[in-house]
Amino acid sequence: MTAAFVAAGLGIIPGTAQAADPVPVAAGVAEAFAEASTSEGFHSPADRTIRTTLPAAADGKAAAGAKTAAPKTAPASAPAPQTAQAATAEQAALDASANPALAVDVSGTSYTAHGIQLTALITSADFALEVVIDWGDGKTDTVTAQGNAEVHHSHTYDKSGEYQVQVTVKDTANAVQATNGGAFLTPGADFTPHTPTRLLDTRDGTGGTADKVPGQGSVRVKVAGNASVPAGVTAVVLNVTVTETVDSGHITAWPGAGYDRPDTSNLNYTAGRSVPNLVIVPVGEDGHVELFNGGWSSVDLLADVTGYFTRASGSGYTSMTPARFVDTREGTGTAKGVLASRSAFTTRIGGLQGVPENITAVALNVTVTEPQGPGHLTAFSGSGPVPTASNLNFVPGQTVANAVIVPVAPDGTIKVFNGAWWPTHVVVDVVGYYSKESKAAFLPFTPFRTLDTRQEAYGWTGGRFRAREYITQGFTPETETPAGVEAYVLNATVTETGGTGFLSVAPSPSALPAPGEPAAPAATRPGSSTLNWTAGTTVPNLVQASDGDHGVINFWNQGHDDADLVLDVFGVYQTK
Repeated sequence: MTAAFVAAGLGIIPGTAQAADPVPVAAGVAEAFAEASTSEGFHSPADRTIRTTLPAAADGKAAAGAKTAAPKTAPASAPAPQTAQAATAEQAALDASANPALAVDVSGTSYTAHGIQLTALITSADFALEVVIDWGDGKTDTVTAQGNAEVHHSHTYDKSGEYQVQVTVKDTANAVQATNGGAFLTPGADFTPHTPTRLLDTRDGTGGTADKVPGQGSVRVKVAGNASVPAGVTAVVLNVTVTETVDSGHITAWPGAGYDRPDTSNLNYTAGRSVPNLVIVPVGEDGHVELFNGGWSSVDLLADVTGYFTRASGSGYTSMTPARFVDTREGTGTAKGVLASRSAFTTRIGGLQGVPENITAVALNVTVTEPQGPGHLTAFSGSGPVPTASNLNFVPGQTVANAVIVPVAPDGTIKVFNGAWWPTHVVVDVVGYYSKESKAAFLPFTPFRTLDTRQEAYGWTGGRFRAREYITQGFTPETETPAGVEAYVLNATVTETGGTGFLSVAPSPSALPAPGEPAAPAATRPGSSTLNWTAGTTVPNLVQASDGDHGVINFWNQGHDDADLVLDVFGVYQTK
């Protein structure tokens, strides 16, 4: 069996799959949700309350004149102007009320992509109150209270965006009401695909100066306001490539100024190799991201944008069990046979294998195998010209995979271009898609490492990533699984490899067993691949992985030699 045949996800030897010791709870996930949105809430104190008279009350009191204008933070239409006489009469009615101190303090926060948790602190005399919460999306909730009260209520928005939240407390017995509120930004953001465009190339000065990035140094990449990426972008999808390497090292992407550089890595490299990896990274308040060279020698870096996230209404994400759409060796999805040099094939994604027709972009894992010379591969919309950006680089005989997010043409197609002067085989697996109908928004985390089989610091005591077996990774206890999780955004790195192999990632069909319970039944071995390796290499790849119905993901070592596995978590797609 050839290495290329094994590495692209076929030729699996039949046998019973074995699970390595499971990790009960991924370290840091719960904390990441708790910290995900501390800056997105609002607070409007009680002294901003607008008090007005009610049109009529049960005891016959009548309000004088029209209502006063709503507070600046409330989404009210402009009221009719009051005459001085009407305003004076209304103020007199308010002063004469038996509840002159009626007020409400309103705050809203969230720990999910689309949710808000609202707290209203009501100051009132001991009267029955009606509390109306206007969420700003055309929906309202009404609750009751009595006198001084603390009201807690939650709501989920259908789409990302900014919403004007208003709380009105009505004391009908005294013909008075109090209104307060504020602007709430959902923590989650929706996706907009972008034609692959180069933002940085340190070889020719694109995006800055034509200087290599020194060892232990970094380079800033302008994102917002560059190449038609709008201001206010919250995160960006970049294909980052390191090249001209003379030593080993790693690259880390983070928002830059004002943020601590995380201890995680986005891609790893060795001497003499060009290595790409897809990166989803929050954008700093100054509109930049920063790329850190963790090696000790200088390298060149390239960064190509393929999409971005904003709170403007865009596309949500839907994950799916990885499905093979193209394999040029078998004639799946395109003509059978190698993809010729400097040529492209068109393949349809929308409307096939459970993917709807009206998608805007697709999340892929693209693999090159059996290339006859060095080169690069580019995936792009089926209706557009070949962009200057690339998605993965290869050398003769190498099997290499990379995650790709690519716009889809109106007819549901994409193209794949072989930029080499030699032919190669290409494999394309679909892992998810973006559409206007999809609900899951991206919620970024502060990146953290959740598994490293080389260390026991992450709750792992099972030793190496054993050949032909899988690691069961539980991301949260099943009873505490965050609502509406569609997929986790991870970086998977395989290192210390003993031979040729490939990694598969799939949701677990079973929950983690409770202590003392028998092990879960063996899972079915997947047929798709996420990343590929050869002996003695370190290989990363971005993974957008569903945790299924049980909050559990299986990571498969499909090779015949042991290796080590490192998992870093960068965020989550969530519908709630």
